Amino acid sequence: MKRILSLLPAATEMVFALGCGGQLVGRSHECDFPAEVNSLPICTRSRLITQQSSSAINDDVLRTLQEGNSLYQVDYDLIKELKPDVVLTQAQCEVCAISYQEVACELEPLIQNGVKLVSVEVYRLIDLWKQMRNLGKALDAEQQAEEWIDTAHGRISRLLESTTSEATRPRVACIEWFEPLMAAGNWVPELVELAGGENLLGVAGEHSPWMSWEELLSADPDVIVLMPCGFDLGRSRVESTLLTQAGPWSDLRAVSEGRVYLTDGSQFFNRPGPRLVDSIEILAEILHPACFTPEHEGTGWATL
Repeated sequence: MKRILSLLPAATEMVFALGCGGQLVGRSHECDFPAEVNSLPICTRSRLITQQSSSAINDDVLRTLQEGNSLYQVDYDLIKELKPDVVLTQAQCEVCAISYQEVACELEPLIQNGVKLVSVEVYRLIDLWKQMRNLGKALDAEQQAEEWIDTAHGRISRLLESTTSEATRPRVACIEWFEPLMAAGNWVPELVELAGGENLLGVAGEHSPWMSWEELLSADPDVIVLMPCGFDLGRSRVESTLLTQAGPWSDLRAVSEGRVYLTDGSQFFNRPGPRLVDSIEILAEILHPACFTPEHEGTGWATL
């Protein structure tokens, strides 16, 4: 059995979904699901102070990157001691998690000695199926990958049976950062469409775009879903004051009609792993409350 080190939360969840969780020997500081992973050694840390405001975090990120520094630090000595056969990372976003290039540089001696470095990248839902298959092949769990994909497709198909029969599709704005404003891109627009909504901001398969208040006001969505990157429900509620105290906020249709919702972006929408299927279900509960039992309310989402 291969010894696996995961430096990406989504990849950690994929490993467990494939039934290979027992092969994990280490994790990143952000890998926290399922609960069993919390007993594993932590092999990275963030250089950011994440307890500060959205604006301050954004300023720190920009300053650190402009100075040519990394946002993360790798514990090489610990990783060497853990003797992994496979290390999972990503090359998609140097802000969201430690990057492939940095891991390759830090672990070069281990890679030269046969440690396999695998990049797990998801831009759209089709990439999730692809990465599950690739990981299944790398971990000798190809059958488990196909079984998981079949189950995921079944869950989505059952959801679509309800959403496609709805006469109206709410116009939805998903907001991924509050100051400055950022719309949700990558896989999120697809999730909205599958959940029975019309996505207004952000393009499927493309990085999340910055936007202005004027763009948000012009879109004037029926529903606003807040999913700030890396924040849970409680932190999202605290940070939402950056929006609710802004002058233009009360002019939005979704605000006046009470259709603004908080989500746990950290656990669901920002994490492109197996729980993207749960994220579709969360959106369906929000957008079509008459059709779906609110099974994720209070854990995955809440009304602002």
